[in-house]
Amino acid sequence: MTKDLQSSALLSGTQTRTESVSVSHAAKESAVARLVAPLDEIAVNSPSLLVNRGAVFESAGKVYELPRYLFIGPRGGDAPLRLGIFAAIRGNEPEGARAIVQFLRVLEAKAELARGYCLLVYPVCNPTGFEDGTKHSRGGKDLNREFWTNSTEPEVRFLETELRWRAFDGIISLRTDATSDGFYGIAGGTTLTRHLIEPALKAAEEFLPRDSRPLIDGFEARDGIVLAQNSGALSAPPKARPRPFEIVLETPKSPPSFFKECAFVMALQSILTEYREFIAYGANL
Repeated sequence: MTKDLQSSALLSGTQTRTESVSVSHAAKESAVARLVAPLDEIAVNSPSLLVNRGAVFESAGKVYELPRYLFIGPRGGDAPLRLGIFAAIRGNEPEGARAIVQFLRVLEAKAELARGYCLLVYPVCNPTGFEDGTKHSRGGKDLNREFWTNSTEPEVRFLETELRWRAFDGIISLRTDATSDGFYGIAGGTTLTRHLIEPALKAAEEFLPRDSRPLIDGFEARDGIVLAQNSGALSAPPKARPRPFEIVLETPKSPPSFFKECAFVMALQSILTEYREFIAYGANL
C-alpha cells in the first residue's frame, strides 16, 4: 500500500479522534460507541466488515457491550488464517483502540491486504475503564493480570472463552507503555513469533523510534524485542495446541496520537504480509 493511501485513510478520522476528550459523565458513557461508530457505518454496506456483537455484561447498574468485529479478506489458499486482535485491555490506553479503527478503515479501502485472513477484532476489551479513562475496570481490577487465573471478571471470562474456542493462529495485542520513549514488541507463543515481530517493529519505525534499551518494563530486551511478560496477561490458553504466535505491540505514551496510530497500523500490516508469506512458503515445501 502506498504511503499516500495509508495517510489518507488514517487522516480521515483525525478530527473525530481529537474530539474524544469529554467533560461530562454523559460524554464518558458514550466513549465506546463514539469510537466504533465509523466501523458500524462502514459495516452497513461492506462486503468484508461485519459487526459481530460481543459480550453483554452489567456494571454499576449499567449494561455494557464488549465490541467485536469480523473482517473477512479475499479468499487465498485453503482455510483462512484466523487472527485475533485486541486493544484497550487497560482503559487508559486508548491508542490501540483508535489504531484498530484506522486499521480496519485501511483494510476496507484495500481488502487485498487481508487476503486469506479472517480477523476477529476486539477494539475495547475494557469498556468501563475506557469510558472512565482508568487503567482498571469498574470492578477494580487490572484485567491484564486476570487471564487464566480463574477470574470472575465478566470481561475476562468472555475473552477467555473467545481465546479458547476461536482457535486463533495468531494473537496480537496493542498496548501502551507510559515508561517507554520508543515502540517495542513482546514475543510469545511459537518461535515463529520472533520472525514476525522484527519486520513489524521495522515498519513501525517509519513513525516512531524503537525502544533499544536492554531492560524494558523489568524484562531483558534485545533490539526492541522482549521475550517474557507478566503472568495473567491476555494470551492463548496455557494448554493450547498447536500454540498460536502471540505478539504484543507497545507504543510509548508521549508522542502525538497520529504517530502512535500510524505505527500500530504499519506494524499490523507487516504481520499480515509476513505471516501469509510464511504459510505460503511452508505449503510449498
